[in-house]
Amino acid sequence: MFAGGNVQVTAVRKKDGTLDYLEVPKKEIKWIQMLKKIPLIRGIVGIVESSAKGAQHLNFSAEAMVEDEDDKQEESKKQEKGGMFSNLSMVLGVAVIGVISFLFGKFVFTLVPVFIEQLLFQNVFSNQIGHNLLEGLIKTILLVGYIYFISLTPMMKRLFQYHGAEHKVISAYEAGVDLTVKNVQKFSTLHYRCGSSFMVFTVIVGVVVYSFLPYDSLLERVLQRLIMLPLVIGISYELLRFTNSLRTVPVLRYLGYPGLWLQMLTTKQPFDDQVEVSIASFNRMREAEQRIKEERLYEKTLHN
Repeated sequence: MFAGGNVQVTAVRKKDGTLDYLEVPKKEIKWIQMLKKIPLIRGIVGIVESSAKGAQHLNFSAEAMVEDEDDKQEESKKQEKGGMFSNLSMVLGVAVIGVISFLFGKFVFTLVPVFIEQLLFQNVFSNQIGHNLLEGLIKTILLVGYIYFISLTPMMKRLFQYHGAEHKVISAYEAGVDLTVKNVQKFSTLHYRCGSSFMVFTVIVGVVVYSFLPYDSLLERVLQRLIMLPLVIGISYELLRFTNSLRTVPVLRYLGYPGLWLQMLTTKQPFDDQVEVSIASFNRMREAEQRIKEERLYEKTLHN
């Protein structure tokens, strides 16, 4: 899946070898666009929005993997009967599930380490900074362990291969080379702007932020984590943007390395056919971007 300024595109290869595309134009909602300009808040808005849209694209990919022509015809009949409201309800449902899944995951990886640390190590340190550091270590171990074990499953391994292919295509495009499978395969599966880096930054930022908040009980500690979670997400997003802007600076570029290390788990070396699909998706996104710009320019000309 690739996102441009005006549209998001996902490409999947069907069983017959042909490619199918999902194009989702970005709707400009004024109050959301305003929030995206406010530091700290824009990170929360962006993450929630990405979760909703990402779920929609993953749902499309999953359906395409198991769909044959008969299923497709049957689905078409259902859509004709259900109409626009049915399609809208389905899209909204998937988006809501995506947001809920993201929030649930954040709560789990935020709160479970608190309970583990409190249960096993409450008498180890006399100061709360030590407990916060240990909490961060437990959170890192759980996160890395979770990603590692799910990466062993065939489905997630394939997903991570496509993730690596996306990074390769972006890197090749930024390097200005022709987007051929041979050229793209020469690039790394790691990329500074990947959302995987964001997960690492939430752990680091969380340790720092929570160190300034004293607590007297487990309940107070848990409530602090929940209340401060939006701030941690907001700061982490800004830190991700900051480290990305420094990726060309010889010394400061190392600030983004923790995120790149995590990508060694969330990306895998793709096969040539997977790179081919990613290139097709990226090119389709660029074509859609150009088409939308021309349509908007035409509409603007008509109004003038």
